[in-house]
Amino acid sequence: MQNLQKNIKPRLHFTPFQTIVFGFMAAILIGALLLFLPFSTKTGESTSFFDALFTSTSAVCVTGLVVHDTATHWSLFGQVVILILIQIGGLGVVTMAGFLAIISGRKIGLFARNTMQEALSAHKMGGVLKLTKFILFSSFMIEALGAIFLSPVFVKDFGLWKGIWYSLFHSISAFCNAGFDLMGVRGKFSSLTSYSTSVLVNVTIIVLIVVGGIGFLTWDDIRTNGIHLRKYRVQSKIIFTVTFVLILFPFLFLFFHEFSDLPMKERVLLSLFQSVTPRTAGFNTADYSAMSESGEAMTVLLMLVGGSPGSTAGGMKTTTIAVLVLSAFAVFRRNGDAQCFGRRVMDDAVKAAGAIFFLYLFLALSGALALSTIENLPFLTCLFETSSAIATVGLSFGITPALSVVSKSILIILMFMGRVGGLTLIYATVSRRGTMAKLPQERITVG
Repeated sequence: MQNLQKNIKPRLHFTPFQTIVFGFMAAILIGALLLFLPFSTKTGESTSFFDALFTSTSAVCVTGLVVHDTATHWSLFGQVVILILIQIGGLGVVTMAGFLAIISGRKIGLFARNTMQEALSAHKMGGVLKLTKFILFSSFMIEALGAIFLSPVFVKDFGLWKGIWYSLFHSISAFCNAGFDLMGVRGKFSSLTSYSTSVLVNVTIIVLIVVGGIGFLTWDDIRTNGIHLRKYRVQSKIIFTVTFVLILFPFLFLFFHEFSDLPMKERVLLSLFQSVTPRTAGFNTADYSAMSESGEAMTVLLMLVGGSPGSTAGGMKTTTIAVLVLSAFAVFRRNGDAQCFGRRVMDDAVKAAGAIFFLYLFLALSGALALSTIENLPFLTCLFETSSAIATVGLSFGITPALSVVSKSILIILMFMGRVGGLTLIYATVSRRGTMAKLPQERITVG
C-alpha cells in the first residue's frame, strides 16, 4: 500500500497567479493557431506562425501593435478571431472563464473565486461572483451602446452590414483599450486619422476608452454610491483625480503647442483625442511621427502610466503613480506616512508601487536599447515602440512590421508582461516563503 502511494503522482496545484499566466498563454496559443489557418487571410494563404503569434499576443494583451494591416490582410474569419481575442483579453481570461461557468450553471469553488478576485483586483473574495456578473453585463451593454453611436457614421460610409460590423469592432476595441482598427481600407495602418474632425466618432471612442480604463471597482462604486462622491473608496477618488489631471494637462500642452496652427474644431478634437488614447487605447487621429520630440516624450510618459487597476487598460496604473507622488510629498514634508483623502496609504502599497515603477521603466528602457542596437534606429523611436508594448497601448511610428524576428520577440514578451502584470508573473514564478525572523536594520542614506 505504501509503495502504491509512492507511485501515485501528486496533483498539480497552481496558484491563482499561475492560473492567470497560463490562461493568457493558452488564449494566445489558440488564437495564433486559428490565425495561422489559410482561411484567416483574404488571400487564402497561411500567415507565418510567428506573425500569427505576434497578432494573437497583441490582441489578447489588448495592445494593438500589428505586423499586418487588420482590414486588408485578415479575412472576416480572421477579424472575428481577433475581436474575440480582444474581448477575452480586455475583460480577462479568468473573468471570461467565470462567465462561461456561470451561464453553464457550473459550481464555482473557492480556488476559482480566489483566482477571480486576483484577476479583478478586488479587495475581498466575498461577492466576487456578483461583481463578475455586473462587470460582464455592464461591459456588453457599454460596447453595444458604443456600436449604436458609431453606426450612423460607419453605415453611411461603408453600407449597412459592413457599417454595423465596423461599429461593433471599433466599439469593442475601444472599450477594451486594444487599438485594433479596420480603417486600412482608407490607407494601411491609418487608424482613425480619416475621422479626425468627426465629433461623433471622436467623442464616442474617447468615452469608451475612459470608461474601460477607470477600472471595474470604480464602476461598482458608481453603481453603489451614485453621485455621493464622499462615500466612494479612496482608490476610486484617486483614479478620478489622476485621470482628470492626465487628460487636462496633456490636452493643454497639445492644444497650445502641437496643433496651434489648425482650425479650432480640429484643434480641440485632436488635442483631446491624443491626450486620452495613449492610456492605453492605441487609436490615433494624428500622425505621431510628425510630432515634436517633446510631444513624443510626453506621449511615452502617458503610455507608461496607463489606465487603472482592474480595468481593460495596461500600464503602471494611475494608482501606482499617485502612491509614488503621495509618498514623495510625505518625504518632502517629513511626514511618517503618505496620506490622501483623510486616509493613510499602507506601506505595502508604497513598496509595490516602487517595484512596479522600477520594473516598467527598466523593461521599457532596456527593450528600447536592445531594439536600437539590433535595428540601428534612434533610441527615442525604439523607446516609443517598447513603451507602447509594455503598456499595451499600440501606438507606433510604423516600424513594427519591418523589425527583425528578434526585435518582434522582444515586443511579444513586453506585451505579455504588460497585460498579465510584472508582479503577477513574479508571484507566479517565485514561491512565497514567509519567515518570522528579521535581519538587523541598517540606515542607508539616499537622495
